[in-house]
Amino acid sequence: MMSPLHTSLLTSLPLLARGKVRDNYAVGTDRILMVASDRLSAFDVIMGEPIPGKGALLTQMALFRFDKLGPQGLNICPIHLTGDAPESVVTAAEVPQVTGRSMLVKRLKPLPVEAVVRGYLAGSGWKEYQQEGANGGAVCGVKLPPGLKNAARLPEPIYTPAAKAAVGDHDENITFEQTVDMIGLDLATRIRDISLQLYKSACEIAIKKGIIIADTKFEFGLDAQGTLTLMDEVLTPDSSRFWPAESYSASFAQGINPPSYDKQFVRDWLEQVQIDGKPWNKTPPAPRVPNEVIAKTAAKYQEAMARLTSTS
Repeated sequence: MMSPLHTSLLTSLPLLARGKVRDNYAVGTDRILMVASDRLSAFDVIMGEPIPGKGALLTQMALFRFDKLGPQGLNICPIHLTGDAPESVVTAAEVPQVTGRSMLVKRLKPLPVEAVVRGYLAGSGWKEYQQEGANGGAVCGVKLPPGLKNAARLPEPIYTPAAKAAVGDHDENITFEQTVDMIGLDLATRIRDISLQLYKSACEIAIKKGIIIADTKFEFGLDAQGTLTLMDEVLTPDSSRFWPAESYSASFAQGINPPSYDKQFVRDWLEQVQIDGKPWNKTPPAPRVPNEVIAKTAAKYQEAMARLTSTS
């Protein structure tokens, strides 16, 4: 396994930005080198300890999904991959920081909306639903039937967008109507419809591998011609909530989420952390993540990769 990489340090290319996980470098004026570090973020706070192998796993899973859903597969919408090798744009000394964990992509104008799709009621969606009580709640303005339980499968997948936040801030759940105000009716509608199609298609693939995609988020940008393009990462444990299908029924009967393949394991640990006798307030600095939590989280990512990309 390659050495853990918390922060890339490429000097041959201009650094554009460091996100929660990815470091983006300019390659000329029309391309970006996206380096997936092994950083882990939870509750929008970056942990100090990397998860070994995480960046490479995220990249390989994203490439797998782009291949299945993009022009070479179902061709649902344009994607940001250029097809060029990331190693071709850095120096020989920098190749180890890039190999296996990077994508060379088109430089796009990112849209300020996270396109979240939920097929099951969990996480922030479950919390929002409960606020309206037994008469039935809503998530991002989408009314749902009364009496749903935690982890319930929804009658149909729903689109529940969020406004992107700066690193360190929390994304804000918003309504579809608010996205129309932000980016216009045409773009807002296309993002919603494409996201729902992407989610449904991905679920059909994943369930054959014994994985439920409870929810996920997509990001989009516009190229120089104004073409709406799928970007960033797709359907990875960092952007999705993956559940093993064989555990779902028993967990749902108990009113709890099935054991996740994503970073929910770390979130659950953080919810129980005490600092000076008080729960962590979910703001920096993050608590130190113990080695056993790091190891178990790495194993979750590895199992998700193995199951999703298996040929059986």
